[in-house]
Amino acid sequence: MPNGQHGPQQPQPHQPPAGGQWYPPEWPDRIRALADGSLTPVEPKRAATVMLLRDTPAGPSVHMLRRRASMAFAGGAYAYPGGGVDPRDAEHQVGWAGPSRQDWAARLGTDPAVAQAIVCGAVRETFEEAGVLLAGETEDTVVGDTTGDAWEADRQALVARELSFAEFLDRRGLRLRSDLLGAWARWITPEFEPRRYDTWFFVAALPEGQRTRNASTEADRTVWIRPADAADGYDKGELLMMPPTISTLRSLEPYGSAADALTAAGAQDLTPVLAQASLEDGVLVLSWPGHDEFTKRVRLGGPA
Repeated sequence: MPNGQHGPQQPQPHQPPAGGQWYPPEWPDRIRALADGSLTPVEPKRAATVMLLRDTPAGPSVHMLRRRASMAFAGGAYAYPGGGVDPRDAEHQVGWAGPSRQDWAARLGTDPAVAQAIVCGAVRETFEEAGVLLAGETEDTVVGDTTGDAWEADRQALVARELSFAEFLDRRGLRLRSDLLGAWARWITPEFEPRRYDTWFFVAALPEGQRTRNASTEADRTVWIRPADAADGYDKGELLMMPPTISTLRSLEPYGSAADALTAAGAQDLTPVLAQASLEDGVLVLSWPGHDEFTKRVRLGGPA
């Protein structure tokens, strides 16, 4: 799910021989504890992540990063730029372009202030982790190159949470271009996880004049890759991903351009996907409703 999660290094995750789906080795014990009532689910924090697209002669590619192996959450897995929503971004109205906050609230299933914070989170995380900023001085412009020293100082201040995104936009006289985003999916971390996120997935096109870079301290590599190629790498067990990542990748495959995907975003189902788990006669059964591909039956100590 999102980046921005810290903690001690954990054992290497188990990787099934078929596919590159990731899950932590401590899940069976936590699922048992949830079932017997000794584990109380953690309230999920809001998060946002962005599938940034650019067109190529072979179709759109998506920007992905690989989380460092030392990360406590999904180390070594491929993901998109993303992270937790800053509650401060719900408190101050920011410069805004595109669909209204009320429209976004209806789309995201929240109130307008929370919707603003979620959209701000998506744009801020894309800037923090990929150096790409979906904002402009007017409602129909986008900033160009964001790689100068002054931009980098602001980016670092955002990462450190010394500066809220609303303050950043105000300081630079910018409007957030919410019309450059499309809400695509919503996934909630399973109830048995110690770190839980309610994550909205967005799609966006790389603005003209901007370029991505690996600005995240949590990633050891970034790639532009066609969704079909990334999914093929997952299917072969070469690319490690969590279910929300591979699911959204597959859902991008039909679209021939970034613009096509953005147009299709309004029709995407934002019903939250929440994993279910059980232990049956020594077999861990994991399932994601509506996503049968990810159902796993794992005998404790190895695949069933």
